[in-house]
Amino acid sequence: MTRTQPTPRTTRSATTRFPSSGSTAGARRRKPRWLLGLAPLTLIAVLLGLFSLLNGPGLASLGQGVPPKEEVAVENIRLSPGQIELTVRNEGPDPVSIAQVNVSDYYAAFTQTAPTMAPMQSSTLTVSYHWVDGDPYEVALVTSVGGKITAVIDAAAPSPERDGSFFGLMGLLGIYVGVIPVALGMLWMPFIRRSSAAWVRGLLGVTVGLLAFLTFDATLEGFELVTDNHAFGGTLVVILGALAAYLALEAVDAWMRRRREHGNGPAALPPNRLALLIAVGIGLHNLGEGLAIGSAYAVGSLALGASLIVGFAIHNTTEGLAIVTPLARTRPSMVRLVLLGLIAGAPAVLGAVFGAASYQPSLSAFLLGLGAGAVGQVAVKLLPLLKDNSGRIITPLTAGGILAGIAVMFGTGLLVVA
Repeated sequence: MTRTQPTPRTTRSATTRFPSSGSTAGARRRKPRWLLGLAPLTLIAVLLGLFSLLNGPGLASLGQGVPPKEEVAVENIRLSPGQIELTVRNEGPDPVSIAQVNVSDYYAAFTQTAPTMAPMQSSTLTVSYHWVDGDPYEVALVTSVGGKITAVIDAAAPSPERDGSFFGLMGLLGIYVGVIPVALGMLWMPFIRRSSAAWVRGLLGVTVGLLAFLTFDATLEGFELVTDNHAFGGTLVVILGALAAYLALEAVDAWMRRRREHGNGPAALPPNRLALLIAVGIGLHNLGEGLAIGSAYAVGSLALGASLIVGFAIHNTTEGLAIVTPLARTRPSMVRLVLLGLIAGAPAVLGAVFGAASYQPSLSAFLLGLGAGAVGQVAVKLLPLLKDNSGRIITPLTAGGILAGIAVMFGTGLLVVA
C-alpha cells in the first residue's frame, strides 16, 4: 500500500524580520544633521540674551563700590596751526569720559566726537593750543573719575595735509621702497641660471636666511606697534595674523598638490609655484611695511630724506633675489617675471597710501603678522630644496648661505634711518 507523504508546510525563517511601524516612524522623524548642530547654538544665544536682558541675575552687587577700570590708548596725534588733534580709543570694559585736557601744565579748551566712549569705541579730540614748532609737549587727558592718560610730542611739527599731492607722494614712496628694489634684485636671474647645483643650493640657503629674518623682523615690528595699544588683543593680533597667513598658504598649497597628484603620489612643488609663494609672502610683508611707513609720514614723524629711500632700497633689493633663485633651472617669460615683481613690490604702494589715509595700529600689526606668517611658510617650503646628494639639508654651504642671508638683511636694515 502506497503512502502519500504529507506536503511540508512552508515556514518563515526565524531570522527574517519585518520593520515595525515604530522604527519606520523613527526613520521618518530623523532630524537633518545641520539642525542638530544649530540647536545648541540657538539655545546658547537664547540663554545669553536672557542673561543680558535680566542684567546678570545675582551678579549686580559684585560691582558696587568698585571704581570703573579706565584704559585709554592714544592712537594718533596730528598738529595743525593752533590745534592738536588726538585719536583715542577706550580699551577697557567700562565707559570712559574725557573731562579735561592738559597740555604741558596748561588746561586747554577742546571738543570731542564722542563725549562718552563705550568699550572699544574711539573718539577724536580737537584741542585749541598754540604750540611752537620744534618744542616738546606732554598732553594729559583727565577722565571724569580722575584718571590720567598721557601722550608725548617729542618735537612739534605741522602734520602734512592729506591732499592729492600728498597721496601721490605716498604712492611714489611705495614705488621707491617696494617695486624698484624688488625689480633690481631680480636682475640676478642670469647669474643664478649659470651657477652650478651646489651654488644654487647655497643661494637657496641665502633665500631661507632672508625670509627667516623677514619673519622675525615683521613680528617684532608688529609687537612694537601695539605695545601700548591693547584694544583688539594687543600683540595677539600679530600672532593671529601670522597663523592665518601660514595656514591659508598651507591649505592652498595642499589643494594645488592634490590637483596635480599622479599614480606615484603627489608631485613635487614646481619652481614657478614656489616663486609665486615667495612673491606673495614678500608682498604681504611689504604691505604691512608700507602701511607703517605711510602712517609715520602722515603724522610727520619721519623726514622724507634720501638716506631713508636709499636704506629701504638696499634692504629690499635682496627680496628680488629670493624670488628668482627657485627659477634657476627654468626659463620664465618676461611677463611672468614682471608679474612676480609686482606681486612682491606693489603692495608697498597700497600700504603707504592706505597708511597715510587711515592709520590704525592694530590693523597695521595684523598685516605685519600676515607678512610674517607668509614668508615663514615659504621659508619652510624651501628647506627640502637645500638637500645635497646625500639627502642632508644643513651642510656647510647651506648653513653659510642661511647665515649670509640673515647677515645681509641685518646689515642693510641698519641703513634704514627711522
